[in-house]
Amino acid sequence: MEKKFKRSFDEIRNIVSMTADFFAQENLDNSLRNAVDLATEELFVNMVTYNTETEADILIEMQPANGGIEVSLTDYNVDRFDPTEATSLDIDASLNERSPGGLGLYLILKMVDSIHYEYHNRTSKITFRQGSDPDDV
Repeated sequence: MEKKFKRSFDEIRNIVSMTADFFAQENLDNSLRNAVDLATEELFVNMVTYNTETEADILIEMQPANGGIEVSLTDYNVDRFDPTEATSLDIDASLNERSPGGLGLYLILKMVDSIHYEYHNRTSKITFRQGSDPDDV
């Protein structure tokens, strides 16, 4: 299943609806939904917030993956930003010692089974898997 979404936070409800439809269509384990929704929403919000040099829609693709799900978000005509190279976050530091940002990516990297980044010709693609063998790519 794939669909393009406008660069708007208003699209989040449509993204959640797409996930619900996909889980029902593929009869996937609903216990995976929270992690999938959170990761998809966080990555989408980051693309909308930080990739302001483009107005292109964001493509979201979902496919079954060995009993789980693989989700890809593709952003067009943007600068490179690899979430797998995000700087480490000291979650034990007090709020006064922390710099704003990074917590969402930190949570995604901890929650999903695997995450992969591709960048070519100003096209950024982030793919994550949940509920499947991370080595089964």
